[in-house]
Amino acid sequence: MRSGEMRPQSDRMETLRVLVVEDDALIAMLLSELLASMGHNVCATAASEAEAVIAAARYASDLMIVDAGLGRGSGVSAVEEILRAGPLAHVFVTGDAEGVRVRKPDAVIVRKPFREAALARAIDAALTASPKPERLYGSGHGH
Repeated sequence: MRSGEMRPQSDRMETLRVLVVEDDALIAMLLSELLASMGHNVCATAASEAEAVIAAARYASDLMIVDAGLGRGSGVSAVEEILRAGPLAHVFVTGDAEGVRVRKPDAVIVRKPFREAALARAIDAALTASPKPERLYGSGHGH
């Protein structure tokens, strides 16, 4: 920790439009509330692989928070499909980090259960790792 800096890294972040992909409605709601408390805007939630692909095409999100194991389909497969259209920062939340690493060795992963600080660090890492399309910046869109 740097001297004199106590605030989490997420305090420096701009407001992001986030797509939450989670098949458990309660976890999706809690994750949405957590992201909102971090200053982000959840633009959509999706509960299946198909819904995730449709939502990613419909909403210009800056970031995806994705449950790797969905009841209907796979979060990893959804991300692979979505990324064919272009780069998009993403974080996987899962209890099976090793299973995700087999398919996506460079993935940014947060193990369930997690704390806000771990999610904030993962978001920073995902944003740093992902190329940033021009359309995301300078658009003037706030809350």
